[in-house]
Amino acid sequence: MAAERGVPGALVILPEKTARFVGRDAQHMNILAAKTVAEVVRTTLGPKGMDKMLVDSMGDVTITNDGATILKEIDVEHPAAKMMVEISKTQDNEVGDGTTTTVVLAGELLKKAEELLEKDIHTTTIVEGFRMAAEKAIEVLNKIAVPISREDREKLKLVALTALSGKGVTEVERLAELCVEAILQVTEERDGKLKAVVDHVKVDKRIGGSALDTRLVKGIVLDKEVVHPGMPKRIEKAKIALLNCALEVKQTETKAKIRISSPEQIKAFLDEEQQILKDMVEQIKKVGANVVICQKGIDDIAQHFLAKAGILAVRRVKESDMEKLSRATGGKIVTSIKELTPADLGEAQLVEERKVAGEKMVFIEGCKNPKSVSILVRGGAEHIVDEAERGIHDALCVLSVALEEGKVLGGGGAPEIEISKTLRDYAETVGGKEALAVQAFADAMEVIPKTLAENAGLDPVDILTQLKAEHSKPKSEFIGLDAVSGKILNTLDLGIIEPLKVKAQAVKSASEAAEMILRIDDVIAAGKLEKEEKEKEKTPSTEEF
Repeated sequence: MAAERGVPGALVILPEKTARFVGRDAQHMNILAAKTVAEVVRTTLGPKGMDKMLVDSMGDVTITNDGATILKEIDVEHPAAKMMVEISKTQDNEVGDGTTTTVVLAGELLKKAEELLEKDIHTTTIVEGFRMAAEKAIEVLNKIAVPISREDREKLKLVALTALSGKGVTEVERLAELCVEAILQVTEERDGKLKAVVDHVKVDKRIGGSALDTRLVKGIVLDKEVVHPGMPKRIEKAKIALLNCALEVKQTETKAKIRISSPEQIKAFLDEEQQILKDMVEQIKKVGANVVICQKGIDDIAQHFLAKAGILAVRRVKESDMEKLSRATGGKIVTSIKELTPADLGEAQLVEERKVAGEKMVFIEGCKNPKSVSILVRGGAEHIVDEAERGIHDALCVLSVALEEGKVLGGGGAPEIEISKTLRDYAETVGGKEALAVQAFADAMEVIPKTLAENAGLDPVDILTQLKAEHSKPKSEFIGLDAVSGKILNTLDLGIIEPLKVKAQAVKSASEAAEMILRIDDVIAAGKLEKEEKEKEKTPSTEEF
């Protein structure tokens, strides 16, 4: 009937309640979402950055100015905003620091791109220009970077101090020294290259005392207690057996029945079980071990025999801690007690159970040349300890990449201004509309020194003018802003030092995220599932009661 009247039949492609944004609307919406995420973390940048208080649905409070932690804690709904959260995670996983820089830079790149879109410059042109600019920026960073080695302890300490500044932790000097000592202890040379794995430094936290009580243990601290009260609580010159098997009588893998017809048979059965456990302990004793660290369970009878033999034992230790213990003590993790030999035992000067903040912990310290160490973080309140732990993690990560890459830069917005200056010159050689995108990238790089100035309560326009004037002179690549004193100085000489990899990764991640968001010209969002809606309809409202 409708066709006869000349009315075409409706063609339904997408289901009902599907939201769709096309072209400029989609781009504008995505850019707005990404810019909003960047604005959230922008005030936390730099040593004078402010903190955020995050309260989750359970009422738990987190106080931090770590970009990755903030974005991890907040519940982001918009897909473009989720991409910004993803790049902060990537930055955190790759280099451990510079998460806020990455997100702020990506937000500014999108802001500049939006201005170009309004001038009717095509997205493909902008993306191509951004890609060229990012490559040039990495080239500039590699050119101005200065070498650093494991012997430069003072420089390494300054790298850690830069990462810790603005984290809201006290005793930063002490913490920086501990981080340098810890990372140098676990650094190994492989094929002529240094390898420093952050996971080999165990960070344990306990509320109580102050940041001054934070200490480095040249060994491992276990969040466990000695299994039996009759065991010694302190053993010097420890010989440690690391077991990945239970000190228990094994049960049969198949279902089996044991027919017992007399009390003597019960006694013989129990005696045999006891004898098996006694033999296990005898084997441990025979190889000369006086400490047993077990990944699995220890039977009560076995505990009794170990206590009688004067052996200290700890059970149900995490696999990751067992691996760290192996690296620290030089012992081998054994999966069968029968195969345990004196050569498999680890060594430590002291194994002792101590009470820390009302909880028992086992300290394995004084290892000869530990390739795994522990930092025990102390502080007056839970939020302080948590933030100190985050700061130490960041410091360890930047020290690790600085040692592995062997190159560092001056901070305080100096590399960004140098990139901006070089890109402006480069834009003139590019030609075409891509030059405008390169120019926009150069403008976006200035957001870092601008934000550092804003967060320090300084005039950003005045600071940027001074920085640009200084960078027009020769040998000025590390002239940046000291946010603490508010002066324009050589940040490398001043001790504001950042690893090359942190900056390079930030530029790469921000550029890639901006390019990806810009290329989206159609957003199709499905409506809520009918099943969910029906369930809501079934749920009676409070008015019905």
